Amino acid sequence: MANLSAEDLMPKNKVIDYDKDLPQGEQAAHNSEVRKRIDELKEQQRLRELLDDTDDW
Repeated sequence: MANLSAEDLMPKNKVIDYDKDLPQGEQAAHNSEVRKRIDELKEQQRLRELLDDTDDW
């Protein structure tokens, strides 16, 4: 049995188009807004934890 990787099974000259799997239009805009909101919430949580740690001094 030969150990073949995914690279060995794919044609050498074929370029993979990853962009075709990405959402387009309205879905892409919605995903961007959601990710931005998640980042904001994570930053708020990080700052809140920093403030909570100052009470332990």
